[in-house]
Amino acid sequence: MQRQVSEEGPLAAQQSAEQSVTALAGEVVDHRFKALPPDAEGLTVGALAAERRNLFTGGFTTPVLALSAESVEANLALLETYAQRHGLAFAPHGKTSMSPQLFARQLEHGAWGITAAVPHQARVYRAHGIRRIFLANELVDAVALRWLAGELDADPGFTFACYVDSVRGVELMDEALRAAGAVRPVDVVVELGAGEGARTGARTEADCAAVADAVAETSTLRLVGVAGYEGEVPDATPERVRAWLRRLVGLAAAFDADGRFSALADGEEILISAGGSAWFDAVADVFAEIPELSRPVLKLLRSGAYVSHDDGHYRHLTPFNRIPEEGALQPAFRLWAQVVSRPTPEQAFVNAGKRDAAYDLDLPEAQAVRSARDGSVRPAAGITVSALSDQHGWVRTDADAELEVGDWLGMGLSHPCTSFDKWQLIPLVEADGTVTDYIRTFF
Repeated sequence: MQRQVSEEGPLAAQQSAEQSVTALAGEVVDHRFKALPPDAEGLTVGALAAERRNLFTGGFTTPVLALSAESVEANLALLETYAQRHGLAFAPHGKTSMSPQLFARQLEHGAWGITAAVPHQARVYRAHGIRRIFLANELVDAVALRWLAGELDADPGFTFACYVDSVRGVELMDEALRAAGAVRPVDVVVELGAGEGARTGARTEADCAAVADAVAETSTLRLVGVAGYEGEVPDATPERVRAWLRRLVGLAAAFDADGRFSALADGEEILISAGGSAWFDAVADVFAEIPELSRPVLKLLRSGAYVSHDDGHYRHLTPFNRIPEEGALQPAFRLWAQVVSRPTPEQAFVNAGKRDAAYDLDLPEAQAVRSARDGSVRPAAGITVSALSDQHGWVRTDADAELEVGDWLGMGLSHPCTSFDKWQLIPLVEADGTVTDYIRTFF
């Protein structure tokens, strides 16, 4: 990666992101934002946050998605500690939240930078002060490459790297960057595919070498490392995932032995990156085995779902289930909806559906009921979400379940990526219901 002078390092990146967050507080609250109190219209987000309204009594309308302030803080701290303990750098995948406020918090908690998947996400990051971006995809869009060249040439403190996984991709990148008159070369890492039938990535070490050879023939690209995504290993088991990660490490060592990282300046690091949200323990184990190379190694983890965790998919998949001694993530989302119909003792309907809740992996999980009569909160015993329509949640109840029209049903969600993207401004709520901030998203 291109080396930065001290004032362009992590502290500068954090300060730049924090300045952007301060600016977000000046946005005006209006009809664009679901669930916010109607009487808050015209206030700035910062002014509304300063009022510290209660989620249940402060004028919010249902459905409303809440993010636990305590859980977010605990999750941020846990991954910071985990990465430090295992000698890993950390570029959490920003596609999960697309929230500059959470990016700033992640940088504050030690993140090296933020990972992106597509050019739009990188543009959002740059607009909000992110100085280090790892794009986990091959970038062959000529318009996006022209924009990237302009960003790199205008800002010597901007660090960027992306995947390459094909000779044709290298040709397209080179052509677009030469046409754009790019001055700084774009840093690239060769992506090793996770196996036959997996997603992207060159399938064999020979294919990877051919891609690296193509990069070496250009003046617009610079090979700085290797990367991949172990979450795509077919029929993944701990043994298969570790075997693939060892292939990735072996590829880096072979490239280094062949002098393929000669474009790196003295002191610059070879980048080796993997690590989604399901197997980062395996990444930590195998990256600890990386042999001594000709240059220092940046061991870059990219897990993103940890910031909110969930009550479904990642609750089952998190590596902390295998390594409980390292800690535990806390689910941070709760979607509150109101019971609007109770047609039979076995059936109820709430006013939240597919437009409000993630449903691509698991249905919401009924967790708590807040009484419309006295505000008391009780467990959602005998209550199950059975289906979602666009704007209704279908709720199955035991015959003796305590639930009536007007009650609020609190639900846990599965899959953070498709929870964040349905809400543009999300209340950050303390355990007693006090709203301390509003998390802006940009999908």
